[in-house]
Amino acid sequence: MELFEAINGRRTIKDFRPDAVPADLLDRALTAGLWAQNHRLTQPWRWTFLGPDTHRRLAETFAQSQAALLDTEATAADHERIRAMTADKILGKPSVVAVSQHLDGSPVHQREDYGAIACAIQNVQLAAWSEGVGMQWSSGKIIQLPETYELLAIDPAREEIVGLLFFGYPAHVPPAQPRKPLAEVSRRLP
Repeated sequence: MELFEAINGRRTIKDFRPDAVPADLLDRALTAGLWAQNHRLTQPWRWTFLGPDTHRRLAETFAQSQAALLDTEATAADHERIRAMTADKILGKPSVVAVSQHLDGSPVHQREDYGAIACAIQNVQLAAWSEGVGMQWSSGKIIQLPETYELLAIDPAREEIVGLLFFGYPAHVPPAQPRKPLAEVSRRLP
């Protein structure tokens, strides 16, 4: 796949076929992330591959946390419906890799390192896309739960979870969403 074709054709994929993504393909995609630019060559990214047991436990953890948010008038059936729906959503992602940022204490370095991780994730997504694999970067509530840190054996004093990368073969590729033209989001100075 040609570079601009990959960039312009890339989509965030949320619906996956159940087929597993081969480990060597995931390794190639994540290796592409290692080549992202990063100030002072800090290489702040940390990748945590979730095996089937951890994936299942993550789905259960998030499902329980979502069901716990229901108001006091919610029935047991409501709790079970939300729990099952949330677990199914996570379990419907064939491969999961957590990406976290090594923390060095300096707010300036942390901001630069977060930018580097975003660049790395883009590299990973484009590399996966070039091989027919879709990806979704999720940075919602699930990555903020203390239980997620514990499950993934990530010390929050040393690393911050930036997101979960869900990989799989697309069940559906959504159409492109319109983008503002360059002239609307740029300025040229003398």
